Amino acid sequence: MKTRYTLCFFLIFGLISAQTTYLHCGEVFDAKKGKFVGPHTIVVEGDRIKSVDKGYQQPKETSTNVIDLKSKTVYPGFIDMHVHIEGEYSPDRYLKVFQNNPEDTAFEAAEIANRTLMAGFTTVRDMGGTGVNIALRNAINKGLIPGPRVFTAGKAISTTGGHADPTNGFKNTFEGDPGPKEGVINSVDDAKKAIRQRYKNGADWIKITATGGVLSVAKSGQNPQFTDEEIAAITQIATDYGFKIAAHAHGDEGMYRAVANGVKTIEHGTLIEERTMELMKEKDAYLVATISAGKFVAEQAKIPGSYPAIIVPKAIAIGAQIQNTFKKAYEFGVPLAFGTDAGVYPHGDNAKEFIYMNELGMPISEALHLATFVNADLLDEADQLGQLKTGYLADIIATDENPEDEISTLTNVSFVMKNGTVYKN
Repeated sequence: MKTRYTLCFFLIFGLISAQTTYLHCGEVFDAKKGKFVGPHTIVVEGDRIKSVDKGYQQPKETSTNVIDLKSKTVYPGFIDMHVHIEGEYSPDRYLKVFQNNPEDTAFEAAEIANRTLMAGFTTVRDMGGTGVNIALRNAINKGLIPGPRVFTAGKAISTTGGHADPTNGFKNTFEGDPGPKEGVINSVDDAKKAIRQRYKNGADWIKITATGGVLSVAKSGQNPQFTDEEIAAITQIATDYGFKIAAHAHGDEGMYRAVANGVKTIEHGTLIEERTMELMKEKDAYLVATISAGKFVAEQAKIPGSYPAIIVPKAIAIGAQIQNTFKKAYEFGVPLAFGTDAGVYPHGDNAKEFIYMNELGMPISEALHLATFVNADLLDEADQLGQLKTGYLADIIATDENPEDEISTLTNVSFVMKNGTVYKN
């Protein structure tokens, strides 16, 4: 009897998961070509795209689900390569470190994940938190909560007093001496242990803080904070364990060392110089400029009480320059990826990055190409994400207008499907 019930369950589940849906799309974005290609029908079966056909194809079976998106512009789900999904800016964020338990952080992160998905970002790369980000990724993958597909660095790696030292700004009683397990290193051996700990914890990427940062409670926002030897050790061990490495960097010396020693993406890159841009082109390293975060902190720093006093001059000096960094790198031909640093500013506003990129001279079709096709390739997911293509995962979103006519439409996504399930319509 038990075998019969089990068989019935799998038969029923199989029928449900394999349900066929026809999407009649008024305008479709071809992410690989970076252009809009007119009306198409996308057929979804289960969690995959079964076919993409020109025009409006009609299903043969009357029971097939048909979704009318004829008045919409349709894209692959957007990918944000730099978010911090565990939390977001608030004036009391530095106090929350002492107030919130991991359970509190997890509940906040679940709400943020849903908000991100509703904004049309079906995949994100999380660039560092406390470790709750790994549990959140797993919960989303199991279908326990709605959210984007998460690739996470777990806890970022810093040096003592560096940008990701979790005890910066603490009084002596709480400072302790965090080490590789907590993501703080000071030698080649520490570096190796930290990478192996990230592997043990279940991280997908490695992130290092190659220079000082804006929002850490420390004086410098740009000094180099790793030696060449330490970065080389990180790269060697990370490669052995199948990791790519991202490096937070504002000052040029720190990012030059990072790129020279094999880091794949530079986050922010604010004070980048020509020698580093040349090296990035040579080594196929990508810049994730995060214009949204720079604009937000520069404006927020003008409001008294928004940040601790030590942060304010850094936010004003560095944040305002990130737009110029993007423009300079774009015109120089540096490889670029789409990322926003959501969490530094409110989650769900990720698509404003498209507007800022466009204001600096990048055609919207090129920005969309970065946020889909290019980002999928960087995540080593180019065979199943980033395109509306037969056999790919059914991550499909839509806006009411064509962004080439009205770019702000990207900030108001009206349809979201992830893995073949409709979350917003």
